[in-house]
Amino acid sequence: MNQHLVLYDGECSLCRFQMRLLTWLDWFGVLALVPISDPRAAATGIPSEALDEQMHCVSNSGQIYRGARCLRFVGMRLPLLFPFALILWLPGVIWVAQKFYAWISRNRHRIGKVFGCKGACGLMPARKREQDKVV
Repeated sequence: MNQHLVLYDGECSLCRFQMRLLTWLDWFGVLALVPISDPRAAATGIPSEALDEQMHCVSNSGQIYRGARCLRFVGMRLPLLFPFALILWLPGVIWVAQKFYAWISRNRHRIGKVFGCKGACGLMPARKREQDKVV
């Protein structure tokens, strides 16, 4: 596996919009964006309850990052997100970010109804990438 697997809730419009954005920010093709309904997500061995709770990233070396740490890991690999990811390395920031992420995650379906993909997806079409195809 060359890419890092980013596992997300494919039923969540907010999550789908964020993944659509990542397809455009991943200039070097280092990420494979995989909905948790895809068999590749089950193959990671991460319990489905954990996958439902927060976004996960499985690095190409097998390390697993969850929630805000997943965002930090992904951000460190995408040039335009790198400055934001660096902020998450400041002492105490990841703790606050994880609390905020947990709140967003718990309320993502409600938030998605207001701020989800909807009309914005027409403005930013999905970039078709081989590594993101659902198996």
